[in-house]
Amino acid sequence: MAWVSLILAGLFEMFGVAMINKLHKDRNLQSLLLLFIGFGASFLFLAYAMKTLPMGTAYAIWTGIGASGGAIIGMLLYGESKDWRRVVFIAMVLGAAVGLKLVS
Repeated sequence: MAWVSLILAGLFEMFGVAMINKLHKDRNLQSLLLLFIGFGASFLFLAYAMKTLPMGTAYAIWTGIGASGGAIIGMLLYGESKDWRRVVFIAMVLGAAVGLKLVS
């Protein structure tokens, strides 16, 4: 269950990052509330996962999901560069997260 919580934490982290961009564009209360909900849920799921998983592994995977997910959201929804080198480095981040799970 800790790994499911950690993945949920990463997905909510991605949502929170997307809401930062939405808040920057819209500047309304709904965007602000969604941002707080996204990051709040992310931290709650991360805290739950860290009750079982080692802190270093949990934090690295959570950060990897959030960072690579934020980059993917930017490419898909906000017209950021889809250069093949960017995709390779995002894959490397995700590969490192999978590798951490395999060795822990």
